[in-house]
Amino acid sequence: MARLTGTDPSLLRRINSTVVLRELRSAVGRPPLTLTDLVHATELSRPTVEGVVEGLIETGLVAEAEEAPGGSASAARRGRPARRFRFRAEAGHALGVEIGSHRVAAVLSDLTGRFTGTATHEADESATADDRLAQADRTVDELLRTAGVRRETLRAVGVGTPGIVEADGTVRLGMALPGWTGLPLGERLRRSFRCPVLVENDANAGVVAERWKGAATGAEDAVMVLVGLSPGAGSLIGGRLHRGFGGAAGEIGALHLLGREATPEHLLSTTGEPLHPLDEAAVARVFALARGGDERAGHAMERFVQRLVHDVAALVLALDPELVVIGGWASGLDAVLDPLRGELERYCLRPPQVALSVLGEAAVATGALRLALDQVEGELFSVEGASEGRPG
Repeated sequence: MARLTGTDPSLLRRINSTVVLRELRSAVGRPPLTLTDLVHATELSRPTVEGVVEGLIETGLVAEAEEAPGGSASAARRGRPARRFRFRAEAGHALGVEIGSHRVAAVLSDLTGRFTGTATHEADESATADDRLAQADRTVDELLRTAGVRRETLRAVGVGTPGIVEADGTVRLGMALPGWTGLPLGERLRRSFRCPVLVENDANAGVVAERWKGAATGAEDAVMVLVGLSPGAGSLIGGRLHRGFGGAAGEIGALHLLGREATPEHLLSTTGEPLHPLDEAAVARVFALARGGDERAGHAMERFVQRLVHDVAALVLALDPELVVIGGWASGLDAVLDPLRGELERYCLRPPQVALSVLGEAAVATGALRLALDQVEGELFSVEGASEGRPG
């Protein structure tokens, strides 16, 4: 891309286009804006605003609003009414996808982030990488078909999945899914879409979702822990997602390598044999037995919480977040919260707030959608990204 300077007319056009488009987008849900409204709001000249609006109409991002019912009679009395314009939220879509051990989920939105459809299917934890990707593609097809949306209108796709994910979407290490380690996931997925595809660790996507629509709304420094086979955490520092140098930030499940070899299957066992299958339903049964007074289940729950506390405390001591959100297995299992709070008070210099995920199993796909929307908004509403746009 050529370097832009302050005297470059293309830079000025981009700035003007971005300013006008932002104003129209901010008016969604309110009466459409006239040229006079836009002139006052942007402080641009009327000829400049007229030219920008016509250009945005050509790209499909803006449309002239239809006249309200009854407008013709009033227009006859007042003369020709002022033209009004609206941002076309339907001009494109963003897609969020979760590819996990036990489920594949997808959520779709328009350009304002309004949800327009969801689809979810259970997945076999032993499925090959090719089979899992095929199921993800079928899930997306089903969602788009049900929502009546063409694949070509997608402007960005976000994907959340377990593992350490590099910037190009390659899964450097992914023990939770067969064939996932070393998988060029981003490259594989980009074959199915004509738009940017962003691949992110599932816990990172989860914390983004909880800040957008969940328990961490408004929090600048927050951690979300996905409790699973290998607990992982996503962290926000100053409101920004912290991935670390190689995408491995928050992989607290690796702490068992520090001389603690007990796996979740053994920690949660009430029989002396590894808990199998190790899934949310099995964990919920153990916790229910513990609440009912079963001694073995009580000990299993104590072991589980103690391990969780050690893992979470390591992050809390390093990052000092204001909030820790618990998701994954523990989402909805509120028996975890009080023991976790009590233990964090023992271990941490300044204990954070602790809350269960509000979004539950929808967190990862929702966070992936938010990442896709961030990509779209960066293209449409920033000076560098807001050029001509694609027709919807």
